[in-house]
Amino acid sequence: MSTELTFLIWSAALAFAYVLVQSTAYRLDYGIKYAGSQRDNERPPNKWAARGNRALRNFLETYGIFIVLAVATELSGRSDGLTQWGTQIWFWARWVYIPAYFIDVPFVRSGIWTVSMIGLLLLFVGVAF
Repeated sequence: MSTELTFLIWSAALAFAYVLVQSTAYRLDYGIKYAGSQRDNERPPNKWAARGNRALRNFLETYGIFIVLAVATELSGRSDGLTQWGTQIWFWARWVYIPAYFIDVPFVRSGIWTVSMIGLLLLFVGVAF
């Protein structure tokens, strides 16, 4: 199995981690009873629940791109050092991004996001050219 396919499979655990963090922050803010309701008349979330929502949304914005590139790499048989590095850089940067979103250090979160985008760019270049 290629590196890209291996990390694509493990990215399901990564996606689960983002959902788990977001849903936990939501339940801590609103309570389990409200989280199990229809959520009519929802008030604005607290800082932690809002960060969980934004972190998950940010992950989902790049996850589709990663899936397409990893599958394209696998189907085209173009796995090489560039695509493997890109895959791993994106994957590990996205893991580091979760706690970084909750830690309030200026520019750290944005720097990690930039590193993850470099990983996607390497993956794209490796499979497209």
